[in-house]
Formats: sequence, structure tokens, C-alpha cells
Amino acid sequence: MQASPIAEKKNECPAVICCSRYALGPHAAIRGCLHIRSRKLWHLCKEPQLASIARKIDLKGFLLLPGFINAHDHLQYGLHPRIGQPPYTNYVEWGDDIHSTVPELIAQYNSVPKDIRLWWGGIRNLLCGVTSVCHHDPLWPALQSEGFAVKVLSTYGWAHSVELAPDIHKAWAATPNKCGFFVHVSEGTDERARREFAELDRLGMLSAKTVIVHGLALGQSDIALLRDRRSSLILCLSSNKFLYNRLPDLENLRAVKSIALGNDSPLTAAGDLLDEVRFAMEEASIAPQVVYRMITERSAAILRLRSGEGNIRKGGSADFIAVRDNGDAPCDRMRTLSWRDVEFVMIDGEVRLASEDVWRLIPPADKDGMEPLWIDGYIRWLRAPIRQLMQQAEAFLGRGMVRLGSRKVQLPNSGSPASSCVLNRPTPSSEPRL
Repeated sequence: MQASPIAEKKNECPAVICCSRYALGPHAAIRGCLHIRSRKLWHLCKEPQLASIARKIDLKGFLLLPGFINAHDHLQYGLHPRIGQPPYTNYVEWGDDIHSTVPELIAQYNSVPKDIRLWWGGIRNLLCGVTSVCHHDPLWPALQSEGFAVKVLSTYGWAHSVELAPDIHKAWAATPNKCGFFVHVSEGTDERARREFAELDRLGMLSAKTVIVHGLALGQSDIALLRDRRSSLILCLSSNKFLYNRLPDLENLRAVKSIALGNDSPLTAAGDLLDEVRFAMEEASIAPQVVYRMITERSAAILRLRSGEGNIRKGGSADFIAVRDNGDAPCDRMRTLSWRDVEFVMIDGEVRLASEDVWRLIPPADKDGMEPLWIDGYIRWLRAPIRQLMQQAEAFLGRGMVRLGSRKVQLPNSGSPASSCVLNRPTPSSEPRL
């Protein structure tokens, strides 16, 4: 994603974030300031070097965390509601059911231009502190457009599933070994779901570049083979619980180190990535320090992110979020964390989100291009063409009918400046089956 000359010039200007504490990992956080230059974390210190600072953001009283990484999403469904009458036995059964019972509802949401829906999917992630996301579908041009809401993985291979991807061999062969190959596998509880993993192995497609999504039906021997082949796994726990009333074999999955957490989409998930985090801790009894790593450093490794994402470290990408500091360790702070607690997001050294309180603290230059959005009674300033996106979504869904999952969003009563941002308009293509 290329920045505009104006944004590039601003991002080249050194900045400092003064905070109460910043996270060094799930258990450790220390007091200090972060100096940013050329989109990277340049220096960490106890006190800002004011003489050389042109941009200063005073976040004292906040805990700075690395930007979260959503390892699995379908961004084009960010505006869709949860759909289905579970429980089902596999994803094909779910797809057949919703397309036969609520085709008009699906058609209504799919009628919103795809680039608009993708933007809302990005905003849904941004609101909960996600700075990087893996989109499990074609890399639509809007996702790589200038200033898209979050960073989207651009180098990867993928197939929907063994069952629904007749060209899976071609997709696998076209994926370099240095990239991840993402595929839904064993999503369900019946024999069809159980045999998918063995079929993937029979096809010679189980290796270190393989990234399995869901893995609900994996048995003990499957998990051992997954570990031995050094393949990775992305869990989407609340979707599994909703669709199949079951969770993966988490006890045996402890032996697999390369596991991340994904949020799927509002079609099936309980909420956003932070809702998924709390679900993993409360419903799946995954330890807070493990969940912390599943949305930071482990996700970064599985997605092959190579710019220091998932950590706060010198030389890494300047991707941070800020929440109020209550003195807890970073992983314990996440036990009750929700999107409402995310009051600041920076991506590549650029402010992308600010609460009303933080809005007053950021320099005027960093406010340029940001617009307000009302979400369930809260205002967030976002670096996105909010007014334009709202008008275009409401043209298809109706006034006051735009939601991100269960959360109503609208323009603040005071309004916001009309955006001059022009969204990409790629040639329409047929919508992939849900």
C-alpha cells in the first residue's frame, strides 16, 4: 500500500508517543516513550527528547500494546448479520441452508458494492485494535488501495476448501514455499469434515506452508501429523460454537505451537477479534498469555509478516494501540478488553483511530483526513471516508440500517466534512459462495 506524498511527508516527520507503559510481551510492560521515524519504531526511552520532536502524542495514563493481528477474516462480509439455524454438521450444509432459506437477505447485503463492503470490513477490524489482517479470499484492489483502513496481507496462497475448490492443485502450486497457503479444513463434525484432512495429505498439500483454518474435526492422529509436518492452524472458536455447537480438541492441540486466532466474519462469529479473545479465554479456557500471543507474535509468524508486527521493538513497524492502563499485565488487561477500550490506533506511524479524549491530544497535522463515526453511543475518529461509505451503504441497506455485526453505526449528529477520497471501482465479478 503506497502512501500519498502528503501522508508520506507527514510520516517521515519524527514523532514521539509518551505513555504510562508499553508492552514487552504478555506479562511485561515498562514505562517509557516511543520515538517513531519513517513508519518504524526508531527508539525507546524513558523520557522524550523534546528538542528533536515535531509530533508529540501524550498518552500518559494509557497502556500501549502492539497492534493486533487478525489471522482470518472475510472482509467483504463486514456488514452482514449472523445467518443460520444451527447446529449443522459441516460448512456445505450451512451454505446450502442459508442460500435456500434467506436468499433475499443475502442478495440485499451482497448488492452493496464490494469495495464498500470491504472498507467496512476493514473498519470493523480497526475499531477493535486490529492493524493487520489476513483476508481469506481474492486480493480485491480496494484492499491494496491508498490509505485502506488496516494493513491486509498481500503475499499468500489460498483455496476455499478441498470440497469447494476444484482448482486447489493450481492454487497450491502457484504459492511459493516462503508464503502461507490458507485453506478451510475439517470445518464440521461429520465424516465429510473428518476426511478432509486426510485428503489434503493425500494430495501432497500438507507441509510447512500449509495454514489450516478451523480444524474442528481433527482427531488426535491428525493433530500429531499437523505438528510433524510443521503446518499451522487458525482457530475461529465462536464460529465453530455457533455453527456446530462444538469446539476443537484444545487439549491435544496444546502440542501444536503454530496456532493463531482468527475472527472469521459477522456471518458466524460472536463479534470482533476482541470478542473472540474473550471467548477463547472464557469459553475455551485458553490461558491469557497464550491468547495474547495468538493475536500478536504467533499470528505474525504464521502470516509471514516480516516488519516486526506483533511486537513493540526497535526497528519494527510503528503499529500500536492504546487502552487505559489499570496496572495489569498486558495479557490480563485483555480479559475484559472490548472495542470500547481501544482509544488510539497507529499503523505505520500514522494515526488511524482516536477516541474523543485522545482526539484532543494529537497534533493538528495528525487530524487531517480523519472523520467521526458513531458506534453504539461512542464516537471514534477514523482515517477513512466515513461520510461517503455511510451514504453508499445506506443507499442499499436503508437509512439507519448499517451495522457492524450487532453494532449500529451512523454519522454523528454534528456531521463530518465530506471526504474527497475516491474509492477504487474494479470491474464487478460474481460473488463467491458463502
